[in-house]
Order: sequence, then structure tokens, then C-alpha cells
Amino acid sequence: MRISPLVFTAALTSSTFVALSSPVFVGAQSASGVPQSIPAAIYTDPPSDPAHPAAMNVLHIPTHGLLINGLIYKPAGAGPHPTLVICHGLPGNEKNLDLAQAVRRAGWNAVTFNYRGSWGSPGSFRFAQNIEDANAVLAYLRDPANAARLGIDPKQIAIAGHSMGGWVTAHVAAHDHALIGAILISAADMGAGVDIRPRAEIVAMMKDDMESLAGVTAESMADEVIAHAREFRLSNTVDGLAQIPVLVLSADDGLAPMTNALVKEITAKGSKKVTAIHIATDHSWADHRIYLESTIINWLATLN
Repeated sequence: MRISPLVFTAALTSSTFVALSSPVFVGAQSASGVPQSIPAAIYTDPPSDPAHPAAMNVLHIPTHGLLINGLIYKPAGAGPHPTLVICHGLPGNEKNLDLAQAVRRAGWNAVTFNYRGSWGSPGSFRFAQNIEDANAVLAYLRDPANAARLGIDPKQIAIAGHSMGGWVTAHVAAHDHALIGAILISAADMGAGVDIRPRAEIVAMMKDDMESLAGVTAESMADEVIAHAREFRLSNTVDGLAQIPVLVLSADDGLAPMTNALVKEITAKGSKKVTAIHIATDHSWADHRIYLESTIINWLATLN
């Protein structure tokens, strides 16, 4: 994804987060100078199982009368396996499929999907619908027939999201306490500051992210985030996220102040289940992919 349409919210509210200008670390440390344990799943193929081979299956997931596109990366073994759902950003050029493959090698199912109106999924794209679609994905995976067919343990599902997908993840995990954990990767706050920025500037920024999205214009996307700024804010997820394990990963992309603020509010609620790590990398973690995958796999292992 291109970062420009989302960084503007951080710039808008930077004065709000002066006290959080330094990275926040809770139960974790920065990568700088800290050796990291690299799990075998990063560099080793697991044993094959001819009876229950690793596979990738196409999913057609019902949501509000439509079937959106999805994939499940299934590990070898009879299962059932724990599952990580991965939510992409705006528009989703970085889908973190290397993360999906690494998670599968670690023995987890990995599920990716495309929101309505994105990347060939039917319907029109809307920000609010992305949260609905993620809820629909979870309902689909928990359906007893689907869970049995796909080798899913419905009691062992976590959710992750990058950029706008981190915003989706936060809102979904805040109300779905059956999830065993949530991961925010360079999360954007789609409601922070957009209601006080000139509409023309937001429209101009949205024009850079129109590929692969159907049924929207830059103007309609800007109008949606402006109209729903209050309900879209990450601050609305604090109470819910304080109830489950959360891994917050931020980068040098202008969005860290948003997640710093979120971490501070969650810990103020008394949660000891939030882990925050800041890395000096870009929005897509282009030069820290192995670090990203290793950190997530190691953290997921603590949830089992």
C-alpha cells in the first residue's frame, strides 16, 4: 500500500501525542541491539504428511448477500490447527503473504481475504464494510462444517492486520473476545483528525489509492471517513482490547503516534496483555520481513 493517504492523520494530531513521541515498549523491546530468536519455521520446511498434506484452498465467504474472495494456507497434519486471519490495508498491495506462508510452516492455518469491492471481491468498497467482512470471515471459519472441513480449531483463532487492516483488526478484536489474540502491524487510525482537515486535502490523498477498489471515488472515500470519524477512531477499541492479548508493531512511517496512544490507553485500563515493539523500518517492513515474521510466530506461540 502507499502510505500517503494514511499518514495525514498522524500529522494532523501530532501535537496530541507529544508525550508519546518516543516508542512505547510494554513487555517487549526494540530490535536495536537485541538478539532475536528466529523460529525454525522461518528457514525450515516442516515434515511432509502424505495423508494430510499442506495445501492452499480458495474460500468463498458469505457477507451481506455476497461471496468475497479468500484463501486458506493449511499446514500439514490432520489438525485441527490454530488459525491466523490476516486483514490487508488500503488498497492492499502488501498482503503479507510471506507472513501467511511462515505462519503455516509454524503449524497454523493462515487465512487471507479481500473486502467487498477490493481485489475482485464483488460489491462496492466501503471502510465500514471492512469490519463487517472481517466479522463474516470469523463466523465462516467458526461454522462447525467449515471448521471440520478446513481443519480449524474454532477456539484457537487470532487476527492480524496491516495499516488499514490493523484498524479493522482493532475494531473486530475489541468486540470479539473469543479471539485468542490480535496483532496490529503499522496500524492506521482511520478516524483520527480527518474531521478537522480540509476535505480537498483528504480527497487528493485518497486519489492515490484507487486501484483495485470498486464502486468508490476519492470523494466518496473522503466523505465516508469524515462522516464517521468519531466512530472510526481507534480510541473506541481500548476497553475491548484491554481484555485480550494484543501485539502492536509500529514503524517509522508517521503512524506510530496513533498506536503509541492506543497502547498507553490500553495499559491505563490495567491490561498486562499488550506487547508493543517499534522498529526503524518503512510502512511495509520492507527490510525487516524476517524480523516481522519471527516476532509474530514467537508471539503466537505464547497463546497456545
